[in-house]
Amino acid sequence: MGKRKFNDDEITGILKEHQGGVTVADVCHRHGISEPTFYRWQSLQFSNVGLDAKRLRALEQENQKLKKLLAAAMLAAATLSEMLEKTSNGRA
Repeated sequence: MGKRKFNDDEITGILKEHQGGVTVADVCHRHGISEPTFYRWQSLQFSNVGLDAKRLRALEQENQKLKKLLAAAMLAAATLSEMLEKTSNGRA
């Protein structure tokens, strides 16, 4: 497979240019791509939208779970620290 001429950000910019009202033929001519390439990029972008939303939801759920675990660990550490402080005060 050869080197890609356009990175993901450039492809997104080209597709947004078309969404802004420029015809497909004009966009393709301006950037030196074929119309089939443009439509392939467009279909890939639309198929990835659902996957990105699912991935984002999964990451948000994982983030909430990790925040709860962190809060529990911090509470346990604070409790242990408090208990240690009380027991060490009596011995000193």
